[in-house]
Amino acid sequence: MAGEARDACGVVGIYAPGEDVARLTYYALYALQHRGQEAAGMAISDGHTLMVYKELGLVSQVFDETVLSSLQGHLAIGHTRYSTTGSTTWENAQPSFKSAPSGQIALAHNGNLVNSVELKRSLAEAGGDPTPKGARLPSTSDTDLVAAHIARANKGDTRSAILDVLPRLSGAFSFTMMDESTVFGARDPYGFRPLCIGALGDGWVLASETCALDLLGARFIRDVEPGEMVTIDANGIASERFAPTTSAACIFEHVYFARPDSTLMGQNVYATRYRMGQRLAQEAPAAAELVMPVPDSGVPAAQGFAEASGIPYGEGFVKNRYVGRTFIQPTQSMRQQGIRMKLNPLREVIAGKRVVVVDDSIVRGNTTRQLVQMLREAGAREVHMRISSPPIKWPCFYGIDMPDQDELIGSQLSVEEIRERVAAESLAYLSLEGMVASTQIPGEDFCTACFSSNYPIPIPAHELRSKHVLEELPGPASERAGWPSEGT
Repeated sequence: MAGEARDACGVVGIYAPGEDVARLTYYALYALQHRGQEAAGMAISDGHTLMVYKELGLVSQVFDETVLSSLQGHLAIGHTRYSTTGSTTWENAQPSFKSAPSGQIALAHNGNLVNSVELKRSLAEAGGDPTPKGARLPSTSDTDLVAAHIARANKGDTRSAILDVLPRLSGAFSFTMMDESTVFGARDPYGFRPLCIGALGDGWVLASETCALDLLGARFIRDVEPGEMVTIDANGIASERFAPTTSAACIFEHVYFARPDSTLMGQNVYATRYRMGQRLAQEAPAAAELVMPVPDSGVPAAQGFAEASGIPYGEGFVKNRYVGRTFIQPTQSMRQQGIRMKLNPLREVIAGKRVVVVDDSIVRGNTTRQLVQMLREAGAREVHMRISSPPIKWPCFYGIDMPDQDELIGSQLSVEEIRERVAAESLAYLSLEGMVASTQIPGEDFCTACFSSNYPIPIPAHELRSKHVLEELPGPASERAGWPSEGT
């Protein structure tokens, strides 16, 4: 991704008596590392005592053999985090843990709530967080707010407490939760963020993506439905609805966030991105001798573009696998240095050629401009940028930490002006219709707000101002007209 939008978080829940559940949770989080690289943690229970271990860093840095050996139990939840609300501190690492007179609860969250102000107010009116504060500062995340509400509502029945709180939440959430004896999973009524169910022997696994199930050897059963809560304990798995379903899954999961070997909404992510590249070649052909991706997220679309256009595919960048994502650097100059550390152009492949460079998106435009410059320095005769999604014009309020609207280049400049800014010979984006059709999923099942401004859940004015969204949003959020009824 040519930009600085941050991934959604990754969540896991496992109930597997007789298994090394801490290690299984570690492996599942490792498979979901692409969804969050700021912090990792897990909560685990032996049926009587619940323990939480979390720390800043990658999964492999947070958990070593000594830590894993100390985490004993047969049920656990796990989390790998990028911050969408709250700063990057230990206190905001997850799972969030709360203690109430009736017991303990831990909660891991993928998403972002838009009614945190109301939740804070109602919690204060109810008497505040029931968990006594220790020496550390309290969390500033909306996840901690939800956990506090559940703990306060828990009168000895965690399931009932969760069902009491879920209808009060507005926004995006896929939760894995647990008390001493039970694992819970829940997904918001719009299904913004993914959550799936897998069977592992006599046990069960919840995970953000199917790639985590694959690593564990778990068999995919189905997705948790929007507005559904599942309960997993010694009696097996049970399901109940806490709200009616109105599907608005994040289409950016299909474009960028999910791993290409995952399956979302019944569609393989790699195949979807390949079709996006094919459609892009049809909509925006280019005269060139080489099609190359911006690795790794641009690879499937570049391969599809090459196949549809008949232009040879090649790897024009060598990627250093040991450099973290460029957008986690605190300053633009450091991000730019990080890009050169991460990607190095192959002069022997590029020199003298007209190249089509395929990426999944452009956020601020700074990275794309630098990539074009690197290709010219490597001898490219012409650089034609092709993007396998439409221009990002609006910020996300449902769990993706995108820049403010005035930092989104697609919101501030026309496509031609962006082309001039990045200094490419040509620039073209995949159309909104082409992107949706490539998923082979009905368009009305998606949230496309970052491309279209059609926010399925109304955004409070103070939240809009926080992202510098000053324009009046066009029409009711529920009026998502113009979608094709079926993918092609």
